[in-house]
Amino acid sequence: MLITHDTRCALDTVVDLVNTAPEDDTAPDGLPDVATLADFVRNHEISDVGVLSDFDLSAVRKIRGRFAAVFAAPDARAAAGQINELVAAAGTTPRLTDHDGYDWHVHYFAPGASVADHLAADCGMALAFFVVAGEQERLRRCEAPDCRRAFVDLSRNRSRRYCDSRTCGNRLHVAAYRARRKEAAG
Repeated sequence: MLITHDTRCALDTVVDLVNTAPEDDTAPDGLPDVATLADFVRNHEISDVGVLSDFDLSAVRKIRGRFAAVFAAPDARAAAGQINELVAAAGTTPRLTDHDGYDWHVHYFAPGASVADHLAADCGMALAFFVVAGEQERLRRCEAPDCRRAFVDLSRNRSRRYCDSRTCGNRLHVAAYRARRKEAAG
């Protein structure tokens, strides 16, 4: 599957957005305030966003939950339904643009759209490309028992199981190794 630069950026953004959600009622929200949302927008180089407000924060948190539902979808049909609702509600207006030193690419959000609509349109379309390509199963959650972070499996053989092999994957491999050693010694 060919993934363009802007699609990859949108995928990274949606994964990072989904992963700001608290995993349970005791965990802190990764988007606690407007200043953090502004940092998120700046760090992900989300263009054409005006002054952010509490309304924007609330709207972004709402679509974050809808994106999480895409990652939890049991099949392509369910994922497509979620994506269709997100993109339709954003009022997509595809247009070609070449701003800030980037070559021609497509923006799916309407000019002047809110940050939530911007994210819903651009990130929703990035996820839609995976469903269209029959690759919805690449939208995953980490299989580590104590981690449910979202990620997009871009490995050739679709075999990635953990959000980060250096943390979750390595930790589980070390634990399995120690368990085998203990059993062998035992």
